[in-house]
Amino acid sequence: MHNYLGDFLVFLGAAVVTVPIFRFFKMGAILAYLFAGILIGPQALQLIQDPKVILNFSELGVVLLLFIIGLELKPNRLWKMRKNVFVLGSLQVLTTAFFIFLVAKYFGLSANASFIVGFGLALSSTAFSLQLLNENHQLRTLHGQGSFSILLFQDLAIVPLLAAVPFLSGQTVNGPSIWDLIIVLLGILLLVYGGRYIVRWVLRWVAESRVQEVFTAASLLVVVGTAILAEKAGLSMGMGAFIAGMLLANSEYRHELEINLAPFKGLLMGLFFIAVGMSLDLVHFIERPHLLLISVFAYMFLKSVVVFILGRLLSFPYESSRNMAMTLPQGGEFAFMLFTVATASQLLSDDVSSFLNTIVTVSMVLSPFVFTINQKFMRTYSEVSERPHDVIGVETTEVIIAGYGRFGQIVSRFLKTEGIKFTILEHSAVQVDTARKYGTKIYYGNASRADIVEAAGGREAKIFVLAIDNVETSITTAKMVKTKFPNMEIIARARNRQHAIELMKLGINNVHRETYLTSLEVAKEVLLVKGAPRDRINRHLAKFRKHDEEILRKQMDWIGDEQAMISKTNKANQELEDILISDRKEAVNKKTTKKI
Repeated sequence: MHNYLGDFLVFLGAAVVTVPIFRFFKMGAILAYLFAGILIGPQALQLIQDPKVILNFSELGVVLLLFIIGLELKPNRLWKMRKNVFVLGSLQVLTTAFFIFLVAKYFGLSANASFIVGFGLALSSTAFSLQLLNENHQLRTLHGQGSFSILLFQDLAIVPLLAAVPFLSGQTVNGPSIWDLIIVLLGILLLVYGGRYIVRWVLRWVAESRVQEVFTAASLLVVVGTAILAEKAGLSMGMGAFIAGMLLANSEYRHELEINLAPFKGLLMGLFFIAVGMSLDLVHFIERPHLLLISVFAYMFLKSVVVFILGRLLSFPYESSRNMAMTLPQGGEFAFMLFTVATASQLLSDDVSSFLNTIVTVSMVLSPFVFTINQKFMRTYSEVSERPHDVIGVETTEVIIAGYGRFGQIVSRFLKTEGIKFTILEHSAVQVDTARKYGTKIYYGNASRADIVEAAGGREAKIFVLAIDNVETSITTAKMVKTKFPNMEIIARARNRQHAIELMKLGINNVHRETYLTSLEVAKEVLLVKGAPRDRINRHLAKFRKHDEEILRKQMDWIGDEQAMISKTNKANQELEDILISDRKEAVNKKTTKKI
């Protein structure tokens, strides 16, 4: 136990010392972790002797990362990405593997060994690529989605590649029986069904205990459990976690799962990058520095060129294609696994395997530098979807308006006539450009990011108008503002009843449904045209609004219990209907009596 605690202390100390220093010099956290790994590893200070054990354990961070990404990606969005996943992804793997296969054959490897080398080096690092995109808030950009699609296909490709190694090595293997195939199929069905129904029921049951640490434990259980189940079913652990997250994307516990798992994901991802730094074989630099560096640069150049050309052929803008090329030039963690299996099957020699692993590791170490160079010196931001957020220079402001759609436009126009100072944030670059043509002072920025809201005057402003159209982004932004800027009162626009309930659950009481009052006004006009008395209509509308607001607040307690939601809502609506009918009859009777 003492040795484990000592290693743990070394990891924490290395991270705490290096990350702030690298941040001070405007360098990313990934580079800090890599440097820390090299420093404490067996090639330098030798504080940690066995990086492989740490690397295997820390891959759980990649699993958590894919689960959280799955939470943000609903099945219908994945379906829209199918062309990029299966066309762009497959072409990238096959094209890169083909060229590397030719190079490996030229240097004397057998066809079978060259096949494994080609496909192994065609894979990129999910951990490095997604972390770089996440750190720079680019996962939702056009090049971010394209990069993710390629990585997703690569995660699928590793399964048949691992299965092909025994056949290529000439070893006798027993083919899968019909029962093996049935078990795999049942495992995949259980994963899908469990993620959609069983896991939700378990989370609801645990949430009712109202013990936060138990829910955190349940969150970890869901991720690790689905990852292991996926591995047993023949998929990668990361793919299983991603599917589970995607199936829970519509659940009421999505945001809480993300919040609970984020700290574990961050720590384990940091540990993964430290382990990669520790794995760097400096002996190859000393013995064959020129050969190694030429191989690494040629390898990264080839992968970048292939991704760029394929991006252009599949109609990605020039800017997006280059950004993808600069995001995916490195080798991947699956290459370590594939080369290890190939070496054990005597398909690759120990020396070749070691050299290939070093190429992959060095390419990982260099990829943050390549990404940073592209961000700072090569990007032209010619595409509106790829350009950076505006630099916001606001002196003082009273109100921040997040979202400049129909709702935000009307609010801002009226506040302007009243002489109130406000700042507008809009996440759509196209909307920003259109608004500026009409002279509107508006900033392109993501209001769900604390640094952008702070730059917009979040510390001084007293009111935050949440006018964002997208429900998920609206809720994410509301959570951030409630946490980071408690000084601001949130006045929120809700698209529908469910959206309003989600906002009210966060403690936001000033919620306005966008079509609610308009609908009541239309109903009022209908009754006026029919000749109903205006005073009775106003009285009934007031009762209707009061009753509907009461039902809305009660429905927060019924979420998760569909039967209760239906029966109690119907009962409440029937009570309101009876009250209004009775009131109308009473008014008619009074009018009749008065005439008599």
